Amino acid sequence: MQVQEDKAYDDINVTPMLDLAYVLLVIFIIMTTASVQGVKVNLPKASNQPSLAKPKTVAITINNEGKIFMDAVPVSREELAQRLKQKKAENPDLPVIVRGDSATQYQNVIDVLALLGELDITQLGLVTQRLVQ
Repeated sequence: MQVQEDKAYDDINVTPMLDLAYVLLVIFIIMTTASVQGVKVNLPKASNQPSLAKPKTVAITINNEGKIFMDAVPVSREELAQRLKQKKAENPDLPVIVRGDSATQYQNVIDVLALLGELDITQLGLVTQRLVQ
């Protein structure tokens, strides 16, 4: 029988180290999710103060025929101006979004934008559709 000589190991066995790493990872995940849940408390009720409420956005839509709708109600340009003046008096920072049909004449949208400029409405957004590729 031949006796093997004492040789230094060339390779390091990483299996026990990986086992330890996986166990620590599992413990970390369990402890993190357990601490996120927190403690249950009875939260107080907030009062119904209108000043804390988010201002209602006005939606102006121009369809392909050039008809104007304010919050889904058909209006003329004069009615639109009158209603926007009333809403602007209630809320000076009135947010408005404009939705123009892609088939409508560009001038119809420009007329509405000009009206908003005359009324000094600066919180303005134009709605578009995301391009699908």
